[in-house]
Amino acid sequence: MDPSQAQSDSANDSHSLEQVDEKDTGKTPAAEAAPAAAGDAGKDGKKDGGTIDATGGGPAEKPAAPKKVNPLKRFWRKFNLYLALFILVVVVAVGILVALTIKSNKPTKDALNSQNLSQQELQQLANTDVTIGNPKQVLTVQANAVFAGSVLVRSNLEVAGSLKVGGGLTLDSLAVTGATQLSDTTAGNLTVSGALNVQGALALKNGISVSGNSNFTGNVTTASLTTGTLNLNGDLALTHHISAGGPTPGIARGSATGGGGTVSLSGSDTSGSITINTGTAPPAGCFATITFSTKFTNTPHVVLTPISSGAAGLQYYIDRTTSGFTLCAANAAPAGQSFGFDYVALD
Repeated sequence: MDPSQAQSDSANDSHSLEQVDEKDTGKTPAAEAAPAAAGDAGKDGKKDGGTIDATGGGPAEKPAAPKKVNPLKRFWRKFNLYLALFILVVVVAVGILVALTIKSNKPTKDALNSQNLSQQELQQLANTDVTIGNPKQVLTVQANAVFAGSVLVRSNLEVAGSLKVGGGLTLDSLAVTGATQLSDTTAGNLTVSGALNVQGALALKNGISVSGNSNFTGNVTTASLTTGTLNLNGDLALTHHISAGGPTPGIARGSATGGGGTVSLSGSDTSGSITINTGTAPPAGCFATITFSTKFTNTPHVVLTPISSGAAGLQYYIDRTTSGFTLCAANAAPAGQSFGFDYVALD
């Protein structure tokens, strides 16, 4: 066979079984035949870079190996995707954290700002009327403070610790919500809306005025007690005399005293003494009419006690009303005699 002829036929055979697909090699058939033709240019019929096909159809071509993908490149492609997602999450988280930090550090309207006072500013306070800071700022004095002059607090005064006042304390009003201990207190006008519990003795120099009911579970000691009405639910125990004072009732002479007879009275509506002096020819009847200075609510109980045997010998009796009583005798009294009676009137 003529090698040159066989080379020419191989170049034109586009249907050879050994033809490699363009997709597998990435080259066209014409581009692959060019090196084979160049290798046959020698006279000895030898090919450069190829072998002679036994059938005379040209040099046999080796099939191209499949293209291998580098595993590192495949891993790098997947790693880039995950890395991008992770970076995105970190960026979003950092942005949220920064926004929250800025918001928390932003001062609010009602926030109180602290400001330290220098020595120069303190001297200005001592020498002049200087306004330092604003209402939202706090003045903090670490050391003790002594104010030689007056101190005016225009708003509320809050004391976190104990409050000691060496001199007098003048307050227009005082509201105490918790327990209060007062050793020596002078109040011009003290109003207690709730219960008043006094553990020790209560000394009142100008008296006590109670408009409502009062309950005393212990003993009450008083030098003088003046009351309009005294109601006792229990027994009345008196260890001293009873003095029944009050205005003296009126007295009028009756016909039983006789001619020139007289009557007199000493005491009060509650108790007293009646003195009778008979004149000439006293008849039986009433000696005197006693009129109370204050009428009783009900007809009182009048107890009459004769003084001396002369009064006891009379057949005396009384007629009583809420306005007074009348002392009478059923028999005639002796003429020119003096006798008397004591009385007690109780409602």
